[in-house]
Amino acid sequence: MKRVLITLLALTFGFAAFAQTTAEEFNEKYTRLAARLGYAGVGIETYLDKWEAAFPDDGRLLEARCNYCLAKGMTTHAVPKDQAKYLGNKPILSVPDSTGKKINYFEETVYDDELFGQAMTWLDKAVELYPLDLVYRADKITCFLSYEKESPDMAVAEMEKLVEMEKKSHPAWVVYGEPTVEGDFSELMSGYCLRLWNIATPPAYEAFFKLSTKLSKLYPKNSNYLDNIGSYWLVAKDNPKKATTYYKKALKLNPSDEVATANLKLIERRKAAKK
Repeated sequence: MKRVLITLLALTFGFAAFAQTTAEEFNEKYTRLAARLGYAGVGIETYLDKWEAAFPDDGRLLEARCNYCLAKGMTTHAVPKDQAKYLGNKPILSVPDSTGKKINYFEETVYDDELFGQAMTWLDKAVELYPLDLVYRADKITCFLSYEKESPDMAVAEMEKLVEMEKKSHPAWVVYGEPTVEGDFSELMSGYCLRLWNIATPPAYEAFFKLSTKLSKLYPKNSNYLDNIGSYWLVAKDNPKKATTYYKKALKLNPSDEVATANLKLIERRKAAKK
C-alpha cells in the first residue's frame, strides 16, 4: 500500500508539473493579448506580472515590459514640416496655407522621458542576460532611433558597439536563442544604414557615412557599403567626382551593382546638362 501511495503521489506531482505554463506558452498568449488589446492595454500589466513571477529572466518578458512602458508613455500628433519627407516618411496630410504654399503634415511620436527610461532599463537587463541575442540589441537601437529622431546619437553609439563586437570576435549571434546564419549581421547593419540615410539630416548623414565606412572595412567584398559611401559624397556633400570613385570601386567588386550603375549614369547626365 505504501508503494502504491508513493506512486500515486509521484504521478500527481508529474501531472501538476506538466500542467504548469511554460515560458513559450506565456509568450504565445501575450502575443495574442497584445495584438487584441495593444501593448499597454487593459490587463496587460497584470499578465506581465504573472509571467515575471514564473520566469523573471525570460528575455521575451523583458522585451514585453519594454513595449508596455513605450506604449504607455507614447503620444502621436501631426506636425507641419517644410519638406517632402520627414524621417523617411511621406506626409499624412498636405494643405495649402494662406499664400497657396503647400504645407506637409507628418505624424510624429513623442515619448514620456521617465517611461522611456524604464523601457530602456528592461532592455538593458535583457542585453545583460543575453548579450549575443541580436533581438534585444536591435530593440534598443530601434527605440533610440524613434526617440532621438533627427539626431540619433545614442542609436549610432549602439550600432558602433555592435560593429566593434563583430570586428573583434565575430560572436555566435542568435535571434531569440536560435543561431543566425552567415550574412544576417551584415543585413541588419545595412538596414540601419538605410534608416540613417532616410532621416536625411546632417547628423544622420555623417553617422551614415561613418557606419558605412566601418562596415566597408569589415566586409571588403560587399559592394553595398561602397555604394553608401558614394551616395554620401553625391547627395550629402554634392561631390560627384568623389562619389564616382566609390561607385567604380563598387562595380569592380560587383559588375551587376545596380545602385552604382544607376548613379554613375545620373552623374554623367548631370555633367552633360551643364555643358
